[in-house]
Amino acid sequence: MAQDTHANLPPGEVPGQPKPQPPPGAPPVPGPAEPPPTDPVPPVPHPPAEPPGTIRSATLRAIVVVALSVALPGNVVAQDMPADYKAVLAALGKTGDFKDNVLKVNIPRSDVPVTIGGRAAPTPFGFGGWIALTKGDAGADVMMGDLVLREDEVNPVMSAVLDNGLDVTALHNHFFWEQPRMFYMHVHGMGPAADLARRIKPAIDRIDAFAKRTTDAAPTLPAPGPLDTAVLAKIVGQAGETNGGVFKITIGRPDLDVREHGARIGTRMGLNTWAAFAGSDTDAMVAGDIVMLEREVTPVLKALRANGLNAVSMHHHMTGVTPVVLFVHYYGTGPAATLAQGVRAALALLSKPTGS
Repeated sequence: MAQDTHANLPPGEVPGQPKPQPPPGAPPVPGPAEPPPTDPVPPVPHPPAEPPGTIRSATLRAIVVVALSVALPGNVVAQDMPADYKAVLAALGKTGDFKDNVLKVNIPRSDVPVTIGGRAAPTPFGFGGWIALTKGDAGADVMMGDLVLREDEVNPVMSAVLDNGLDVTALHNHFFWEQPRMFYMHVHGMGPAADLARRIKPAIDRIDAFAKRTTDAAPTLPAPGPLDTAVLAKIVGQAGETNGGVFKITIGRPDLDVREHGARIGTRMGLNTWAAFAGSDTDAMVAGDIVMLEREVTPVLKALRANGLNAVSMHHHMTGVTPVVLFVHYYGTGPAATLAQGVRAALALLSKPTGS
């Protein structure tokens, strides 16, 4: 192809004619701008020698990131949900999430207005039921769950669980002085995810049917008062999350390697300690659950009572697991910081060898 020799002529010039000149007295026409001079790239100075043991900044940043990822709750990163777990949510008609290789399905009892000692308690304070699934040996799933029930709902739901080949591994209260009486049923199963969803659905359907018949007037929930969650987190030694006027701290037991059919039973499968705070800094209530080894039971109970917290139930949640783990539920009222100090005193006794 022939090259266009006129393409680069300045505007106003005509090929083959002299270059136009400015009229007399006009300022000179500036020529094309020259590129700025290029400075030579200065040599990169070598950092001064560091004394032995000095941590370089990049390494320090990495250490900080790792430390924060371990220290903060909620550091469990959401994962892409497997197709069979999406099918579970669709089959049950429930919401949930998939983190740390565990599908958690939410079954809250927000239909039941609960008071504790005459005090209105928000649903996140301890009335959120759930089931969870994770992969075990040979791709089969392990299912565990905690269903929240009124006392007249317990046996109909239990029959729906048992009649579909699932296990009931515990049944207990979490509170004293609550109205209506509420109970907690732990369920368990093994098998393909779709099969577990099919077998647990009749029990969940019964809970949904009970929820539709609720006619109790909801108690008036006081507006959430000023609750300094940063102070509570600092006292307990763990960050938490706020939901529905409740500040909840959840703590796992990574020192315990509890497994079932090859599946690790961790925080999201129910092996956890938690503390829920509601109210205000000056007038709060706390409820929670502490997971313990057998040797930790008596020291923890003593710490709770020494700090004015009520033990309301002690039991297992799971059967056939090693080591044996037990759970104590507690409740208390008072200044929020005082309650947090009581919780901290009990937590300080976990993971300690006998006699320490």
